[in-house]
Amino acid sequence: MRGADDPNPVPRELAALRGDIDSIDHELVALVARRAAVVAKIAGWKRRNAFPIRDPNREQEVISGGRARALALGVQPGVAENLLRLLLASSRDQQARLRTEIAPDVEPRTVAVIGGKGAMGRCMAGVFADLGHRVIIADLDTEVTPQDAASRADVVVLSVPIDATEETARQLGPLVRDEALLMDVASVKEGPLRAMLESTRASVVGTHPLFGPSVHSVQGQRVVLTPGRGDAWLAWLKRNLTARGLIVRESSPREHDAAMGIVQVLTHFSTEVMGRALTLLGASVERTLEFTSPVYLMELLMTARHFAQSPELYASIQMTNPRTPEVTRAFVQAAEELQGVVQRKDRAAFRAMFEQIRAGFGGFEDSALERSSDLIDRLVERL
Repeated sequence: MRGADDPNPVPRELAALRGDIDSIDHELVALVARRAAVVAKIAGWKRRNAFPIRDPNREQEVISGGRARALALGVQPGVAENLLRLLLASSRDQQARLRTEIAPDVEPRTVAVIGGKGAMGRCMAGVFADLGHRVIIADLDTEVTPQDAASRADVVVLSVPIDATEETARQLGPLVRDEALLMDVASVKEGPLRAMLESTRASVVGTHPLFGPSVHSVQGQRVVLTPGRGDAWLAWLKRNLTARGLIVRESSPREHDAAMGIVQVLTHFSTEVMGRALTLLGASVERTLEFTSPVYLMELLMTARHFAQSPELYASIQMTNPRTPEVTRAFVQAAEELQGVVQRKDRAAFRAMFEQIRAGFGGFEDSALERSSDLIDRLVERL
């Protein structure tokens, strides 16, 4: 309610109706809390009975039932589906934090995170701590030195800048106990994995979390494992990461680095080109937002997000990947080809290029249209 001296007081009838809405919203939050309490009981049952967190058939039943119920009540089915998907994601995350897929008798390990005060280091420390493991943080200014941590731990995680990963592996690898695991989180894999294998007799697994440390939850995020040495530790790592809700994929180092040439280098290079073009054009971001379309807003958000982060990180990602020269050449070539077609106003060439690119998506473009429309709807709603 506004004060008595408010120049635009809320009419009494509207205020009463808003009060009803507030009461209903409070009930919704209370229902979410009640649901979470039941989820905790489900997590306990699943843990005792070695049942996986995610049950796709059950989730589909919940969503289909919710859409049907919404339709019967005169509510847009999409609204019900979005709400239920948020609740299902929260449920999975809660079950993962409760260590649902870790057997009660599993022995906690000592995990040392080298570079544990950095953003990704803190994220990885949180993942292992959530699973009940003892975590040691070692960094340049911590009481526990990286050398001491590496010699004491069952699992040693190298979470240092990409450019420093190989040298750190060579320094600390000899200190890692033969029965332990040495792993890294760098976004390139060939060099770091080779350095780890050459520097230690311990088990070795290369890992690459395909997400940044600023994600709200690791639930449903992907991580790539590049096996090096030691099947038992590889299985242990897969089991733990899966139990925390991560989607685990295995790859060879070469295949990984080739894929990252597209997933990371091409994406980041394109984003940086857009940011640079905005600068060269002298564009006022605030002014363009007055005319924004949903698609431009999505592009602008991702571009601005990129430049809100560390230039050293993105420089390392692009300057250490062996496919960077090939990928950036292809980008420049594509831009020049398209520039020529547009400047010549050659519609036939434009259509031919458009259709060639469409064919390259192999049908994904139809799914992308539907899924991106959902994203646009949610983005517009938040604005």
